[in-house]
Amino acid sequence: MRERKKRLTYQAVSDAAITMFLERGFDKVSVAEVAAAADISKPTLFRYFPAKEDLVLHRFADHEDEAARVVTGRAPDETPLDALRRHFLDGLDRRDPVTGLCDVPQVLAFLRLLYGTPALVARLHAYQGRSEAALARALGGGVPDRLAAGQIIAVLRILALENWRRIDAGESADRVYAGAVQEAEEAFVQLRTGLEPHA
Repeated sequence: MRERKKRLTYQAVSDAAITMFLERGFDKVSVAEVAAAADISKPTLFRYFPAKEDLVLHRFADHEDEAARVVTGRAPDETPLDALRRHFLDGLDRRDPVTGLCDVPQVLAFLRLLYGTPALVARLHAYQGRSEAALARALGGGVPDRLAAGQIIAVLRILALENWRRIDAGESADRVYAGAVQEAEEAFVQLRTGLEPHA
């Protein structure tokens, strides 16, 4: 019960903050205003969210170790790269916001806030660094595993950003879908074969 209450408070505070950030801009809303809107003290807010940016980016926290979970949960006869490819393509098919291929207005507004705020982009890189570290551990933890994880996370980030840019420019998710699948397939081929043919 206590854990459930904590999760609900966490979500309510973040929702209040994001609503205010979308209305007025991230830099124009203070942490004190968010705390007041959520009816909690500033110290309590910082117990839930160590930094102002985390009020927005906690939505990525569930995805932080997603690539690692895909690798560790794959079928015995499936390679890590095949599992990650399948997972990303499934995400495109579902229009998962993490793939950038989502034209739901609330998601677009959230992503505009995220990508349009330098402090949030910088904090997002920290989340992606932790995602890379988790994937490297799932792959085995050695230097080759860390190199592979860095490349894989970069590919997933770039694919998602490219999908979002096209949708932000006015294309529908349905219109972008075929191209997004083709780009993902090409990206995974490049991950599998290396950079030599492309350098």
